[in-house]
Amino acid sequence: MDLSELEAEIEASVPDSQAQVTHARGPADDDHLAAEVVSPAFDGESLVDRHQRVYDALDEYMTTDIHALEVETFTPEERESA
Repeated sequence: MDLSELEAEIEASVPDSQAQVTHARGPADDDHLAAEVVSPAFDGESLVDRHQRVYDALDEYMTTDIHALEVETFTPEERESA
């Protein structure tokens, strides 16, 4: 699975976002991934709503290629202060 393809799917679905997808447990474990997504669209949204946006963007992969996905979401301001 190409991680840049997953990043592109997230970025196409979440407005003005920047996504970084990595292997959560190292490159040998292809189906456990971590995603960090930064978008101003998250401003005012609950954590659950933010994560749902990311899961929705990867919906077709969640049932076939991804076993587990760790998600971190930030607005640009939150990311700068983290």
